[in-house]
Amino acid sequence: MIAVKNRRMLKEYGLPLLLFLATVMTTVVAGAFYEGADPLHDAKALLKGLPFSVSLIFILGSHELGHYFAGRSHGVVSTLPHFIPAPPVPPMIGTFGAVIRMKSPILTRKALVDIGASGPLIGFMAAIIVTCAGLSGVSIAPVSSVAGELELGTPLVFKVLSHIVLGPVPDGHDISLNAVTFAGWLGFFVTSINLLPIGQLDGGHISYALTGRRHRAFSFIAVAILVALGVYGWLGWLVWGALIVAFGLAHPPVENPFEPLGRSRMFVAAAAIAVFVLTFTPTPFYIK
Repeated sequence: MIAVKNRRMLKEYGLPLLLFLATVMTTVVAGAFYEGADPLHDAKALLKGLPFSVSLIFILGSHELGHYFAGRSHGVVSTLPHFIPAPPVPPMIGTFGAVIRMKSPILTRKALVDIGASGPLIGFMAAIIVTCAGLSGVSIAPVSSVAGELELGTPLVFKVLSHIVLGPVPDGHDISLNAVTFAGWLGFFVTSINLLPIGQLDGGHISYALTGRRHRAFSFIAVAILVALGVYGWLGWLVWGALIVAFGLAHPPVENPFEPLGRSRMFVAAAAIAVFVLTFTPTPFYIK
C-alpha cells in the first residue's frame, strides 16, 4: 500500500517537477544563445539566459495554472502543469510549451468558458508584463537591408505596447528585440494559437460553449483558413492545421447544452475573443 502511494505521489509531483527543472535548463541555454553567448563553452554564459527562461516559464506557467485553478473551482480533476523541454539550439526556444491533462470531463457550458478562457487571459496578462519589462531595455535601430533575415510579425497588442513604452518608432527604423521582449512576443503567439476556435483547444472550449452543435462547422472553417494562410503566407500554419486535425475536431458534449451562460460568462468569452484579435498575426514568421 505504501509503495503504491509513493508511486502515485512520484507520478503526481515528481514528474512535473522533473520536467520543470529540465525545461528551466533548456530555456536557459536557449536564452543564452539568443543573447549571443556560448553556454556550451562558458558556463558563466548561462546567466545571460536566465531572463529569457524566467520570462517564458512565467508566461507558460501562468497560463496552465489558470486552467488548473479554474478546473478545481468547477470540480474538474487535472494534473499539475507539465512543462515540455525541447532542444535549446536556435531556432528552437528550449521548450514545446506546457500542458495539463484533465482527468475528469468538463460537464457544463459555464465551466467550459471559465476553464477555456482562464489560461489565455492570465497568460496574456503575464505576457504584457514581460513585454513591457523587455521593451524598457530594447534599442531602436535602422531597418536592416540584409536579405534572408528571419522577421517576426507584429500582433496588434505588441504595436500598442511598444507605442506606449517607446513612443513612435521613426520611419526606416525598427525595434531590436532583446530576449525578454522575444519571450513576451512568444507569449502572445502561444495565446493566439490556444484561442483558435478549433476542437478541444482553449478557443474550441469557448466556441463549443457558445455555438453547441455548430462547433464542428466552426472548426472546419478555422482549419480551412489556416490552410489558406499556410499556402499564401507562413507554411507553419499547415503544420498546425495537420496537428489539430490529427487530435480531432470533435468536442465532448456537456450535460445540459441549453444551460444559460449568463452575462458574466458572455463577458469572459468576449474578452477571450478580443485577446485573440489582439494577439493573432497571419504571418508570425517570414523571411525578408
